[in-house]
Amino acid sequence: MGWIAVDLDGTLAHYDGWKGIDHIGEPIPMMVDRVKGWIAEGKEVRIFTARVHPNQDGRKLEEVRYWIQKWCLTHLGTELAITHEKDFAMEHLWDDRCIQVIPNTGKRADGKG
Repeated sequence: MGWIAVDLDGTLAHYDGWKGIDHIGEPIPMMVDRVKGWIAEGKEVRIFTARVHPNQDGRKLEEVRYWIQKWCLTHLGTELAITHEKDFAMEHLWDDRCIQVIPNTGKRADGKG
């Protein structure tokens, strides 16, 4: 069974610039509802964020994870796995910075460029 990756900043939570590891923006209602629906359907959802990349600017990853889990518990009602890596079981990624390409072509799916 696969999993769904959901970016945190700008996708699941409002983001208007870095304000420290203990600051995560307000929930984005449409995405929160979507994630809760997937969870209710028994799907695995993971937070996909560069915040937990090990080569950050001296941040303690345990503390970063703590604040993300606290946010998830408050706004989703459950803690989710957190990762910065994808694997072959990832079914899809929801992210505010992605540009989808048509598989095996290099062409943008939105027809631009």
